[in-house]
Amino acid sequence: MTERESAPEGAEPLPSLTDDEKALLEAENGIRQYDRMVALVEGALAAARFRLRVSALIELNRLAVEGLEVDPGSLRSVPIRISNTDHQPPPASDVPGLLEEMCDYVNDSWESRTALHLSAYVMWRLNWIHPWKDGNGRTSRVVSYLVLCAKTGFVLPGTTTIPEMIAGNKHPYYAALDAADEAWQTQQLDVSEMESLLADLLAKQLVGIYAAAGGPT
Repeated sequence: MTERESAPEGAEPLPSLTDDEKALLEAENGIRQYDRMVALVEGALAAARFRLRVSALIELNRLAVEGLEVDPGSLRSVPIRISNTDHQPPPASDVPGLLEEMCDYVNDSWESRTALHLSAYVMWRLNWIHPWKDGNGRTSRVVSYLVLCAKTGFVLPGTTTIPEMIAGNKHPYYAALDAADEAWQTQQLDVSEMESLLADLLAKQLVGIYAAAGGPT
């Protein structure tokens, strides 16, 4: 299964960067994005209240693509295609409303749904909407992790986190997205494959802490 790339129609020229400069900037942006995610979790825990908001999604995307896009964080205003998948993202005009609906689902289901379900739902739905011209995957993974941490009640420990593990091996992640996409074609919300993937990765993340503490593996 090959990498997937977003291709917005009529995209503006990107900043001129060498491959090394782009890789360095992506890494630096990833650190800033993760740090902001941690701050959002800690703020929600301190307030004893979490609400997923579109403004937070936009901010986290902006941090991911700053210096890589001419208008970082801005919702796309054009159609977009994704390589190596049959999924066609919705029209740009639908994006704001779909993001609000996604946040409403998470907020309205906060007490009745598990952390793994809500995290899996956000992972899939943000990818399905594909709100931005770039950084959709990176943003979906960090927002999913934000929801997982906020719902479980703490910033999950681990030197290799779920978003990092997915970035290192995207094949199961793509397969889980495809399974949810297929179910949604008949208006069935089924993110069970993504839930299973996140459960496995969470276990690996926590086992890594146990091993680092000297526990037998």
